[in-house]
Amino acid sequence: MWRWDGLVTAADAPAPAAVRLEQRNRLEALRDQLADARATLDRAERDHGEAQGAVRAAEAGEADARQSRQAADRAVADARRAQTQAEREAARRAAAAARLAERQQRLDADAADLAEQRRALDIRAATVPDLAALDRALAEAKAAADRKRAELADARARADALAAQGAARERRLAAIKTERADWDRRADRAAGHLTGLEERLAKTARDLAIYAEPPADLDDQRRDLIARIEAASAERSSAGDALAAAETAKAEADAALKEREGQLAAARETHVRLEANADNASARRRQLAHECGERFACPPSHLPQTMDVGDPDDLPEAAAMAERLDTLKSRRERMGAVNLRAEEELREVAEQRDHLDGERADLEAAIHRLRQGIGALNREGRERLMAAFEQVNRHFADLFTSLFGGGEAHLALVDSDDPLEAGLEIMASPPGKRLQSLSLLSGGEQALTALSLIFAVFVTNPAPICVLDEVDAPLDDANVERFCDLLDHMVERTRTRFLVVTHNAVTMSRVSRLFGVTMPERGVSQLVSVDLDQAEAMAASV
Repeated sequence: MWRWDGLVTAADAPAPAAVRLEQRNRLEALRDQLADARATLDRAERDHGEAQGAVRAAEAGEADARQSRQAADRAVADARRAQTQAEREAARRAAAAARLAERQQRLDADAADLAEQRRALDIRAATVPDLAALDRALAEAKAAADRKRAELADARARADALAAQGAARERRLAAIKTERADWDRRADRAAGHLTGLEERLAKTARDLAIYAEPPADLDDQRRDLIARIEAASAERSSAGDALAAAETAKAEADAALKEREGQLAAARETHVRLEANADNASARRRQLAHECGERFACPPSHLPQTMDVGDPDDLPEAAAMAERLDTLKSRRERMGAVNLRAEEELREVAEQRDHLDGERADLEAAIHRLRQGIGALNREGRERLMAAFEQVNRHFADLFTSLFGGGEAHLALVDSDDPLEAGLEIMASPPGKRLQSLSLLSGGEQALTALSLIFAVFVTNPAPICVLDEVDAPLDDANVERFCDLLDHMVERTRTRFLVVTHNAVTMSRVSRLFGVTMPERGVSQLVSVDLDQAEAMAASV
């Protein structure tokens, strides 16, 4: 049976009553299985609880064992450190004993030498004459030596003056020799010049004697020369006129020649241009005939009848047709060739646009998340910075007051409302002074203020080791005592080990151990350390 709502019943389907009976029997069986499963679950939960108790007991035992092992490891480490320290101490004591033995040997040798020298001095003292006479003789010898020294000084002064005068005279003599050589060279040149002048004077006198008497035929020669000059001038004038006429004729001939050559060149250019136009027209006619044959399948003479253009005399002007043809060709070229892949390319461009849109959306989402992350980091950074700033500021104020014995100081954020971009200004007011910037304090006050800030940072975030290099150099003895008291307070408060590089005796007297470099032998450096606490204990026991 098929019903409109989709119910399908086969012919051999069981009856509803049989189905309900089967389901009821199945339900009873499932209830029995559920009771067994619950009993099994209860047993499993009890076993699980017992197992968890055993696991907890085992974990507790394991934790105890780990603590015992850690304690044993610490004990072993302490024992090893103690052993290492004992070995170092034994080695140091052995080295000190060896040095002491070597020093004792040197002292014994020095003592023997001193004893020998003492015996020799005793022997010499037995043979020494009267000391009063020796003193008088010594005084007289000293007086004589003083006189001799005075005479020697005077003699040296006179010798130095004479040496200076001799050097000056030698320099003056050398200068005189140089000047004399220059004057000798000048005299030689003047003598040569004088000889030349004398020769020129003799030659001039001879010429003057020759030209003193004029020749007898001088007037005849002068008249002849004047006549010849006048004849030459006339010939020159006639030759100039002829040359000018010839140059004028030549210029006119050159002008006519240039005009004829220009006309010939223009005619040649016109001929060449006409030949070129004829060749172009012939080529164009052949090309048009070829295009007409290809496009219209007829010669140009049959084109009007083939295209049915009517009377050839009524055709538009060729220039207008050519202009229209050029316009149509340019429009066709602007349209471009037919793209058969335009649809496919459009689809590819659309896909690329969708892909780029998706990437842009991803980038915008990433930028948004990144900005949110940056904002969260900035907020957290501001919170942490302000919390650390408050702690450091509080410790700085306390340490400043303790170090200066009064006054007040604080840190201030300047130049911006944002803590991440603001600068830090240290404001300090030592006892008896007004509140001012760190740069306006003295050198010692600046050093103590800076130490207060450094130690405030260490109190806020303690470190195992701190190295201070010559920080007590600008401090006087009273401030050095305050600095050492602050160091002791910091050691007790932060358990930090401070390594202080210093030359101040007060600071070195307050530390627990001193390290230095000595040179027992020339060119050999040796590191030396002294435990002041142990030394004080040894001194107290002695």
